[in-house]
Amino acid sequence: MLEAALRYLENKPACPHCKDQLTLCHAPPMHVGDGLGWGSEYLFICLNNECTLYVNGWDFVDVQYGHVGSYRHMEIPGSKETYNMMVAGQSAYTGSIVDVEALKKQNARYQAEKVATAALDTCLEENNLEPVLALLTDNAAAPEGRKRAAALLVPLNDINCIESLRNQEYGNNHIEQDINMAITKILAAHFLRECPFCAELIKSRAKVCKHCRTELK
Repeated sequence: MLEAALRYLENKPACPHCKDQLTLCHAPPMHVGDGLGWGSEYLFICLNNECTLYVNGWDFVDVQYGHVGSYRHMEIPGSKETYNMMVAGQSAYTGSIVDVEALKKQNARYQAEKVATAALDTCLEENNLEPVLALLTDNAAAPEGRKRAAALLVPLNDINCIESLRNQEYGNNHIEQDINMAITKILAAHFLRECPFCAELIKSRAKVCKHCRTELK
């Protein structure tokens, strides 16, 4: 639905009643007509207070139903569905306007996640650490993709992953444990360890850190 909304946005959808461009909004949780969902996270709504549908709707709702309300034109992205949606006041939906730039960034992150996940299939034969790091350092990525990426760290056996991974907050204890275990195995495979004082990589047999000159146990 995210991609559908952005594609629909590119067409600059306009209200048929006032020709103003429709505003992208978050959909309410319930369909006012039948109590079901809209089938979309997003709706395009005319928020023009001078729209003829909105202006004339107040009298129509008063006469027809005997209460206060009007209508705003609404369209569902990715479909041909349109509605004249009843609203109770001028502020309706103004608090649910979508930050389009933030939505585009969200979509860009999601597309990058898809590319990285697909690249996991060939990263071992290509000795490509990049998609593994992309997923492990993206806390919004799907947990199953991140877990799969973590499982590839040891087979890749690349010490270049360590600094990036050590500087990441994961927000997922299981992923963090998998990564820490993988780093331990990678270091052992290269006969290295991390200096407990400066965090630089040093030989396992070292008695003094060559970077910070601290004596080691």
